[in-house]
Amino acid sequence: MTLAVTAQPALAADRGHSVPLRIATYNIHAGAGSDGVFDLDRQAAALRALDADVIGLQEVDVHWGARSQGLDVAGELARRLGMRVSFAPIYSLDPVTAGEPRREYGVAVLSRFPVRSATNHEITRLSTQDENPLPAPAPGFGEVTLKVRGVPVQVFVTHLDYRADPAVRRAQVADTRRIMARERAELPGAHQFLLGDFNAEPAAPELAPLWKELSDAGAGTPATYPAQAPVKRIDYVTAGKDVRIRRTAVPEEPAASDHRPVVADVSLPRRTPGRD
Repeated sequence: MTLAVTAQPALAADRGHSVPLRIATYNIHAGAGSDGVFDLDRQAAALRALDADVIGLQEVDVHWGARSQGLDVAGELARRLGMRVSFAPIYSLDPVTAGEPRREYGVAVLSRFPVRSATNHEITRLSTQDENPLPAPAPGFGEVTLKVRGVPVQVFVTHLDYRADPAVRRAQVADTRRIMARERAELPGAHQFLLGDFNAEPAAPELAPLWKELSDAGAGTPATYPAQAPVKRIDYVTAGKDVRIRRTAVPEEPAASDHRPVVADVSLPRRTPGRD
């Protein structure tokens, strides 16, 4: 993997009234690379190379089935990286064989910091598991609350609808803004991040409302999908307007997944005293 920029370590000493953080997002394609081969060693290496403090993951299998060898992919990656994990399933299905773990698929957060709380919010979805789905509330919009050297942070991870018709994405964006506003009110002073695969490019009309409260950390960076020859920028690190975006990169990683990761170095204004 080639990282397009060199950044200072995010866990360096605090400087003045802000705290550094390196934060990333990666659609991991259920553990499979752009060649379709399931290889967690390859993905763990790609994630490790990011050297991120917090990583949002999409397309995460937990005991889902043969394509990911029945593994808890979220837990396996966390173990290999020595990070905490919070998993938010979109789908949680009965096992094929009684007594086995539930078959789950969704999003996750990996964190070097302790997870203070975790919530799996519902947003509008068009199920891929129903024969004739209708838009309806469903889980899989994950949130974790962290303290980064004493600074409260809310990290949200999402995977928006992939279909060409933007109607469901438009509803998901409205749900996302409502939930983030509510959570912001419940933890005043927290910095917010929204990470994920939005399945739409930055100028898409359905994404426009997001940019009222959030900054696109990847503005001006290369495309992210498909990984071998990217033509679309659909993977995002976004942050509240009070967060300073220092630098962002799309690492040249064509093999570990069918998407490329996005990693950003940011500074968090310190609003409250103390360290954690």
